[in-house]
Amino acid sequence: MAAIYQAAYRRVSSLICRLHSTYVRKMRYLNELKEDDSLCRQAQTSGTFYLFHNLSPFLQKVGEKYFVPQLSAAEIKRILEKFKETEQWIEMSVLIGCSDEHVPRFALDLGALEKSVIESELKGSFTNLQKALFVVDGKDSPLLASAQSLLQWHNSHQYCNKTGQPTQRNVSGSKRVCHASGITYYPQMSPVIITLVSDGSRCLLARQPSFPQGMYSALSGFCDMGENVEEAVHREVAEEVGLEVESLWYSSSQHWPFPSSCLMIACHAIVRAQQAEISMNKLELEEARWFGLEEIVEGLKREPRSSKQDDGSFLPWFPPKQAIAHQLICEWVKQQTSQLA
Repeated sequence: MAAIYQAAYRRVSSLICRLHSTYVRKMRYLNELKEDDSLCRQAQTSGTFYLFHNLSPFLQKVGEKYFVPQLSAAEIKRILEKFKETEQWIEMSVLIGCSDEHVPRFALDLGALEKSVIESELKGSFTNLQKALFVVDGKDSPLLASAQSLLQWHNSHQYCNKTGQPTQRNVSGSKRVCHASGITYYPQMSPVIITLVSDGSRCLLARQPSFPQGMYSALSGFCDMGENVEEAVHREVAEEVGLEVESLWYSSSQHWPFPSSCLMIACHAIVRAQQAEISMNKLELEEARWFGLEEIVEGLKREPRSSKQDDGSFLPWFPPKQAIAHQLICEWVKQQTSQLA
């Protein structure tokens, strides 16, 4: 009997913890804002706003550090008044999250207004997102990435694919509806695998023509329709460097807004050392080669600006710590180091 009471007590305690969990309450509040237009409209008056201009986020620089200011509704209204615009602009914002204290966070693009006036008024600048993600604090990067992706999705989904009629968004920006066809559109992400290939003692990194000079990264590619992650890893490695994957395992994932909203699925893959001769696909890659542990450790210390040599060539350097490729490389280094210990 005592065991029954203890089990019941544990279940009740677990339920109470879940009901009072900050995270659970926050997620349920966000869901209410997405589903209830009037509640979301009310939240816009007390929430904070991340500003964008034609999909470039607004940053402020203090010393050598960049910050992403969160503006109040009153500050947004003050800017709009400078342009003699109404506060209805605020309803074009999209919900991107909320704090643990239930302060909603929105993103608003003021691309139709004069950029220099806003920058002068707020003492900051609108910055290319790719650069912004690598200079702001790590906690702000995911919010900027998801905000830009959602704003971009609304820009490109203003008409129904079936009827050609305009679609209408809800207040939070979590969906668009074509009232002529009854179709509801939701934001979507494209799955992309990113794979660090190893032969046991070396790892393989490559360059695409679009990469900054000297930068090498892990192999990546979009998943094909109907393909699972394992199949995508095997195919991409075979296509890009002509190697057969023997085994693989999942590492982690990351939202990445380039070229559009993508879900980066990071994996490690092993190929046989006896069959590790690279046969590079020159249509997709500019260079691919094997790196030893010592060269990888040195490359992780190197910054882009310090990679250029006197003869004009570049020493290898790797994606910064905010990129999931950096995490894969660091995991490989840790694994190799532990094997040598």
